[in-house]
Amino acid sequence: MSDPFTHLAEKTGRTMPEWIVVVEGSGLGKHAEIVAWLKTEHGLTHGFANGIALAFRNRGESAADADLVSAQYSGAKAQLRPIYDALVVAATAFGDDVDVVPKKTGVSLRRSKQFAVVEAASAKRVQLGIQLPGEPTTGRLLAGNAMCSHRVSIAIVDEIDDELLGWLRSAYERA
Repeated sequence: MSDPFTHLAEKTGRTMPEWIVVVEGSGLGKHAEIVAWLKTEHGLTHGFANGIALAFRNRGESAADADLVSAQYSGAKAQLRPIYDALVVAATAFGDDVDVVPKKTGVSLRRSKQFAVVEAASAKRVQLGIQLPGEPTTGRLLAGNAMCSHRVSIAIVDEIDDELLGWLRSAYERA
């Protein structure tokens, strides 16, 4: 899979590090605000604006954390990285209080407590564990385990839809 920002400088006139400096100067901190600002003030496409905002928000990520995530999405699982990235973008857009905590086999999404876990379950799917005690299961929202009450399998980015984001937001709000 190729890096989606290979042509960033060619298409926008700035490299990712240059865009990070621009965003730092804006004083904005929330993902959605940064995306909207980049689109309106700089005429960027949603894809570039979203990627720059994610890179800006993750700029303080430690090398060890980045290595843990890279290891999870390497080899046959590399094609799943856009799903992970989209889930993190969605979750961090809920509020500045979301912590993204990489571990060896998954990434915990936390507020005051863990509300979700993202895992590259196989080479074909990402499993999102969601903490929604008391919610009924459906054909898509399945029973979870001790770490998370429910789980959802995601094979392509397009499966991160309003229904899934609603469950994720509800778990965030309960945390």
